[in-house]
Amino acid sequence: MSGLFVQKHAEAVRAQGVDVRVIHSEGWGDLWRQWKALRREGWMPDVVQLNVIQKQGLLALWLKRHFHIPYIIVEHWSGYLPQNGQYMHMSWIKRRWYRSIAWGASVVLSVSQRHQQAMQECGIRAKKWGVVHNVVDDFFYEDAGSRDREVARSRGHEGTVFLHVSCFDERAKNVKGLLRAAKKLSEKRQDWRLVLVGTGVDYQEVRDYADRLSLPEGLLEWTGELSPQQVAERFEQADVFVLPSNYENAPVVLSEALATGTPVIATRVGGIPEMVDESCGLLVNPGDDDALTEAMETMSDQCHTYKNQPIREAGLQYSFARVGAQLKAVYDSVIERS
Repeated sequence: MSGLFVQKHAEAVRAQGVDVRVIHSEGWGDLWRQWKALRREGWMPDVVQLNVIQKQGLLALWLKRHFHIPYIIVEHWSGYLPQNGQYMHMSWIKRRWYRSIAWGASVVLSVSQRHQQAMQECGIRAKKWGVVHNVVDDFFYEDAGSRDREVARSRGHEGTVFLHVSCFDERAKNVKGLLRAAKKLSEKRQDWRLVLVGTGVDYQEVRDYADRLSLPEGLLEWTGELSPQQVAERFEQADVFVLPSNYENAPVVLSEALATGTPVIATRVGGIPEMVDESCGLLVNPGDDDALTEAMETMSDQCHTYKNQPIREAGLQYSFARVGAQLKAVYDSVIERS
């Protein structure tokens, strides 16, 4: 799951007619074994896409120096963001290594303007910068009328349906904060339900925390991990998507919410303010449980005023066709200049 956005980029480019091969290495030896296996097939790339600056970047540098093959970087890692801070806690040698790999790239693409700014604040320099969105599966855009029917049905029977989808990494996702806000909301009203989708390293800890909060029975639903198609169905059945993250880049689940026309409540972190405006939902400050509770209460009364189609149109920029065409254009430009 943690690398799913990389896979989607590869699939989007392949859909543009590009011959894509993927190396996903588990270590130094594995990295070179996979490269040699491609060479035995007689295959040589025109351009390399490095996803996240890690050890694979040394292969990209080596190919550039020995075969004059250009490479681009698509950087997703949140470690550059000050709320995360992992990059600045690296040794100076490793930070210098990251900077060298970035400078060797023809283009460095990040997933938001804020993420790009954070990289620059960490001392990362590039010959050329750009932004590329994460990809949303086509089936999230299908059945444009189904959500309206499902919302009308769900609201008539059980009140507002809030949806949260994440990997349950508490340091980043702040699911406990969402549960505290839900507890406060339950003390005011109970005409709503919160559906929590996913699993992860902190899943059981979060479940135990929810038990200690003792929310009224029936207000929480835990689905565990679902397939992407099942997640799309949950978006279609929801009234509001809630993402109370402490830090983010450009979360795919937020793009999926927009693709399905679902209004959102999210935090002002990372690239989220670039994705969400007043036509799509509400933004609150990270860690502010009271503001999150207030936003959930507001949405309980006003989510029906958000128009489905404008939100869906905002989500079109994350489609396979648009992102794939954007990456293909970058490849063509880099190859032409090399």
